[in-house]
Amino acid sequence: MEAAEKKRVLVIEDEARIAEGLRLNLSLAGYVVAVAPDGIDGLEKWRAWHPDLIVLDIMLPMIDGFSILKTIRQEDEKIPVLILSARGDTTDKVKGLRYGVDDYLAKPFDLEEFLLRVERLIQKSAWYEPAVPGKKPDVRLFNGNHFRFGDNHVDFVTFKARCVAGEITLTEQEITLLKIFIENRGKPLSREELLNAGWGYSRDTSTRTVDNFMVRFRKYFEKDPKNPRFFKSRRSVGYLFDPA
Repeated sequence: MEAAEKKRVLVIEDEARIAEGLRLNLSLAGYVVAVAPDGIDGLEKWRAWHPDLIVLDIMLPMIDGFSILKTIRQEDEKIPVLILSARGDTTDKVKGLRYGVDDYLAKPFDLEEFLLRVERLIQKSAWYEPAVPGKKPDVRLFNGNHFRFGDNHVDFVTFKARCVAGEITLTEQEITLLKIFIENRGKPLSREELLNAGWGYSRDTSTRTVDNFMVRFRKYFEKDPKNPRFFKSRRSVGYLFDPA
């Protein structure tokens, strides 16, 4: 990475050995890294430093990781957050997802997998406009984590949607793809771009994957799926989301 292009990663971790290992390996991978040993310092560094990604432990002194995540999401819905925790049970993972975490990795973890997850989250964040803590985000999407278009209502906290198909529960991948479309509303997106931004798929992955999701979205949200109003095809390009 060129110096001007380096992304900033904030590591909020109280175990000095783990924090130093993460700092060293992230730095070697080309990131600029700051470390916070407790929750208060973590929130202060987040507000002052404006990182591109946060690596967050759950069990922290002063303020626990879930409280930090909840505080961050009240002001910034876009910054990617990766939780690293020795507590890998399903209850904690579900709680993290409800509070708005982007990814969750249990300790002990594989370093290569960790770096790949960081890279994937950084790539996804490039689809969103830079978020400034304290700045009110787009209320249509982030006022209480809800978005409305037409007669459809999506809740990004519960993964529930009230729509043409009735009340449904969306999958994590469907939520991810919806957020990308909403952030890029009115902009044509290719299948390859959607695959890469949504899940970091390789070029070998079939672009039919996106087509299958579009069939679902039209079934969920369109009154006439064969003549879609919101999720439109663009010949030789891909798809466009128009909530107007």
